[in-house]
Amino acid sequence: MKSGLNQFLSPFRIIIISYVVAMVLFSFLLYLPISHQPGVKVTYTEALFTSVSAVSVTGLSVVNVPETYSYIGIIFLALAIQLGGIGIMTMGTFVWMLFGRKINFAQRMLIMVDQNQNTFSGLVNLMRGILFVALIIEFIGALILGTYFIRYFDTVGEAYYQGAFASLSAFTNAGFDVTGQSLIPFANDYYVQFVVILLIFAGAIGFPVLLELREYFSKKNPNFKFSLFTKITTVTYFAVFFVGVIGIWALETGHYYVGLDWHQQLFYSIFNSATSRSGGLSIMDVSDLNSATLLFISALMIIGASPSSVGGGIRTTTVAVMFLTIRSFALGKDDVKVFGREIHPEDRTKAFIVLSVFVVMLFAAVTLIVAFEGGDVNLIAIVFETASAFGTCGLSMGITADLTFASQFVLMILMFIGRVGLIAFLFSIRKRETKAHFRYPTERIIIG
Repeated sequence: MKSGLNQFLSPFRIIIISYVVAMVLFSFLLYLPISHQPGVKVTYTEALFTSVSAVSVTGLSVVNVPETYSYIGIIFLALAIQLGGIGIMTMGTFVWMLFGRKINFAQRMLIMVDQNQNTFSGLVNLMRGILFVALIIEFIGALILGTYFIRYFDTVGEAYYQGAFASLSAFTNAGFDVTGQSLIPFANDYYVQFVVILLIFAGAIGFPVLLELREYFSKKNPNFKFSLFTKITTVTYFAVFFVGVIGIWALETGHYYVGLDWHQQLFYSIFNSATSRSGGLSIMDVSDLNSATLLFISALMIIGASPSSVGGGIRTTTVAVMFLTIRSFALGKDDVKVFGREIHPEDRTKAFIVLSVFVVMLFAAVTLIVAFEGGDVNLIAIVFETASAFGTCGLSMGITADLTFASQFVLMILMFIGRVGLIAFLFSIRKRETKAHFRYPTERIIIG
């Protein structure tokens, strides 16, 4: 019996179960009366949706957060965001080490799965580094924004409260806010936008990249070299970001940007491209954008952030490996080389599996929501919402609260899978490998 349970509880399934438990736990905490503003009643389904969105660091919401939740509720929400942002195993490892316990093989396996790593080497140091870097960046962001917000809010306490939550939300790419209007009050404040963009970048670029940058600037290792992961991730992340800036600007020049100064157009494009990568904070009502821009932003949200980061989506490395593979095929090459290294064939297979499964899931989700809503909701708004949920972005055209619970449940599933990652999700439902005792003859078929 125990052996059968151990076989069932693979590291991937344990991670899946851990996130489910966390989402259920925080749903009950957010459902408690002490978590609500006086006179405000919250249904359990609203608390559950908020919890799933917070732990998956998405930001889609069916309620107005500051009008609904008390300071205690906001603390619960912030804890859910922090847990989901840096990962359950990171927090668990930290608590385990506080009690002086050693991290055994099984726990290292869970860490490897949670952080999407391929090796056991340096996992505990990785956890320490992630927690340290995350808290330091969030603290600096809170200090900078809180001090600057004194000019906007009536009291110093309120300013730092707003600054701390904005820093947490931006770094974890959670998309939640306690202003009630996201960052729309700062639509013309480029300083706030710049700080928030840097925090979004720091959270979405990937923890391994941040740790390698820390090692590089520390100058402790004179022979230090950036890994292939960091090179591909960084180049792809910022390449997609710049494509996003240009694309949004080009598509909105004759629409939303009409009558705006060049610097306003520039910062709207920069911020929207940055936040579309899983940030979820907004400086405008995105429903004012034209349909082409909304579809373009949906594509950015689908790509999402980098692996081992706070963001979701199919991830930057998936896009990079796909592009490089297609390029090699077009050049008549069997291998895929970049930065003086060759991409492992298994990684190429994973990239195309992720894309294929995602396309099926997105089509199924859109179809289900259209069916549940009976054609009463704009199709582009549904596509935008599903892309935002899977990319754990949080941008919305304002339809989330008006959807039926069946549609909201579909979004919760997408947010959940977007947070744990498609690869981890697929491995959790995959059967154990069995060794083949024979092989069939190989035969070619027509493709395309």
